Amino acid sequence: MRSEALLLLYFTLLHSGGAAFPEDSEPISISHGNYTKQYPVFVGHKPGRNATQRHRLDIQLILIMNRTLYVAARDHIYTVDMDASFTEEMYFSKKLTWKSKQPDVDTCRMKGKHKDECHNFIKVLLKRNDDTLFVCGTNAFNPSCRNYKMDTLEFLDEEISGMARCPYDAKHANVALFADGKLYSATVTDFLAIDAVIYRSLGDFPTLRTVKYDSKWLKEPYFVQAVDYGDHIYFFYREIAVEYNSMGKVVFPRVAQVCKNDMGGSQRVLEKQWTSFLKARLNCSVPGDSHFYFNILQAVTDVIRINGRDVVLATFSTPYNSIPGSAVCAYDMADIASVFTGRFKEQKSPDSTWTPVPEERVPRPRPGSCAGAAALEKYVTSTDFPDDTLNFIKTHPLMDEAVPSVVNRPWFLRTMVRYRLTKIVVDTAAGPYQNHTVVFLGSEKGIILKFLAQTGNNGFLSDSLFLEEINVYNPEKCSYEGVEDKRIMGMQLDKERNSLYVAFTTCVIWVPLGRCERHGTCKKTCIAARDPYCGWSKDAGACSLLSSATKVLFEQDIEHGNTDGLGDCQNSFVALNGHTNSHDSTTTSRSPAHEGYDRGRMLDWKDPLDSSENTDPHVGGSFHNHQAKKVELPAPPYNEDEVGDGLITHQLMTVPREDPDGTAGHADDPQSHLLPPRGQTSSQADAPPPQEPWTVLLQAFKELEQCMLDAQEKQLRAQAQMNVNLKGMNGSLRQLNANLRGINKSLKNIPKGFHKISKELAPLKGLTRALNSCPKYKHNVPSKSWTQL
Repeated sequence: MRSEALLLLYFTLLHSGGAAFPEDSEPISISHGNYTKQYPVFVGHKPGRNATQRHRLDIQLILIMNRTLYVAARDHIYTVDMDASFTEEMYFSKKLTWKSKQPDVDTCRMKGKHKDECHNFIKVLLKRNDDTLFVCGTNAFNPSCRNYKMDTLEFLDEEISGMARCPYDAKHANVALFADGKLYSATVTDFLAIDAVIYRSLGDFPTLRTVKYDSKWLKEPYFVQAVDYGDHIYFFYREIAVEYNSMGKVVFPRVAQVCKNDMGGSQRVLEKQWTSFLKARLNCSVPGDSHFYFNILQAVTDVIRINGRDVVLATFSTPYNSIPGSAVCAYDMADIASVFTGRFKEQKSPDSTWTPVPEERVPRPRPGSCAGAAALEKYVTSTDFPDDTLNFIKTHPLMDEAVPSVVNRPWFLRTMVRYRLTKIVVDTAAGPYQNHTVVFLGSEKGIILKFLAQTGNNGFLSDSLFLEEINVYNPEKCSYEGVEDKRIMGMQLDKERNSLYVAFTTCVIWVPLGRCERHGTCKKTCIAARDPYCGWSKDAGACSLLSSATKVLFEQDIEHGNTDGLGDCQNSFVALNGHTNSHDSTTTSRSPAHEGYDRGRMLDWKDPLDSSENTDPHVGGSFHNHQAKKVELPAPPYNEDEVGDGLITHQLMTVPREDPDGTAGHADDPQSHLLPPRGQTSSQADAPPPQEPWTVLLQAFKELEQCMLDAQEKQLRAQAQMNVNLKGMNGSLRQLNANLRGINKSLKNIPKGFHKISKELAPLKGLTRALNSCPKYKHNVPSKSWTQL
């Protein structure tokens, strides 16, 4: 916890001190859970069922096909009609049940798995053709696949093995897609998840896989996405970097390619294995003297076209054992292809470092190329490649250069909150003219961040406008047996109804793309929101949700959000970034902890003594619909028990709304003085106003630095004293060795002394015999003692 606090302070100082590290942007508006809880939720019910009855869903993924939402869960697949009208809850129209057979369950339990793991978790759900669904499930650690009729969910033909197509364990990541009638999958092929594989099956081509148990090809990968683009299938994943083995388990994000027309190698080399497999690192870092890398790849979009360029957007995070931080980077598909035609990387010996392979050592035809290409016309299939090319690609799948992100920096950063971004969805045709790009980012805390992509002089993504933060998780409907799993599992965009389906393990929530109705009849806040989905309707005199089918007259200013000449609306509040928004029960400004201790911001806060019921699940206290005095938060630092999930839960000063000077007591108690924050005495409340926020932080940093210097000085003194003690010990050891040598020498002389004594006592033996022969002295001579001598 102390190291996290130091990193947090480091990030904060970078943000405030003019360093190169970019600042976190702030949302124009925030929608809390007490507003979004009105959105319809799917929890696995059919119409007419008792809403209080719940069963465990364990949702794995969601997919939209033919105006139907498919929900793949444990033992079931649900379909929801996307054109149906729902108010509080969404209901399924059809349900497919596929449970594991009892022998499979018994075998699963016999192998030591918990009963909750021995179910059929649906991990693959794909459209195989116009009327067929391809479905694979873990099947109690015995993966299997089936085909179903898309409209009726009727089982079509025999069940086939899911090995290399579906993982054994629901916790294992996997990806799969159909391209040209062939299934490309990436998963693990065994019960212990040791053999990771990228696999092609079905169709009329031979089955191919990656080399087995070769860490140069795959080393403990976590597969994230697979995309079909041009002549290749690209796999995005993260894995332990084999080129950094000497530094322990360092995780790198990767992109790998295989040729669609790959037929495998010859009977001598790479038979039934990929001959076109190449992989490269993805670089998502903040530039500087020492780059700050985001290495944990979380999610990747399909290939999308932005300003004439084919790109993918990817979300990254910091490692899970460090302070949370996330970034979004964009990658041009042309840059990915360029890296795969660059230099290879190799390790000449197990103890040597990885170095680039000189171009003159690369055989011809070039390893990793697709057979039959323009320069390889004489090689009809990959089986025709010479052994030199096949042997090289078998031992050199890694490229030397990393794929750079567009403009060589993250497009978006989030480093001052206590959650990571896990999912991403992009609308490249947002707004009534379909000329804007809006990005939705899902997090592990049930929060969605909504951004407007902006372009710069280079014609591509150069900046982002943080439009909105939306807390969509509904604890009342989505929690199961008191457990809240807020991690967003998937998001699907429904352009026809301007909505977003957000999946958690226990529910799916329908979320509109814009909350235009919140602005009501306030034109100023509607325009200032700069939301492509919202516009001021002149006919209705209100802010309305817009789509490509909108025919009414409307006003927007997405580029600047200019509200000059528009008057303030009644019951407005000041947002963090200075925009004026209509006040409702759902909108509030950021807390300091949530935005990295941003200070000097104004909170529209309801008196905690007020008894009205409108409590936000993530912030202590309640928000209200009438005017409240805006209260500046106290200066940092806060104690850890005062901050939860990045939001301040107490220690907010309350001021009576009817008293502009803040000198009277609460409205509930006219005789009382101004109540101080919780845990603070009246004398503390009368203390001088807090210092400037960054002054406090810099002072804290200086004190921390001095503390570290003092600790270092103490350590040096202790080390010096230890050296003195060691020298004394060395002297004592030397003396002890000398003494031992003397003792050893003395011990060697002892036998010589005994021999000399024995020789000198020899005459006495004769005297003893003489005395013993004399009767007079026989009983008075200690004959035994003399004899021993």
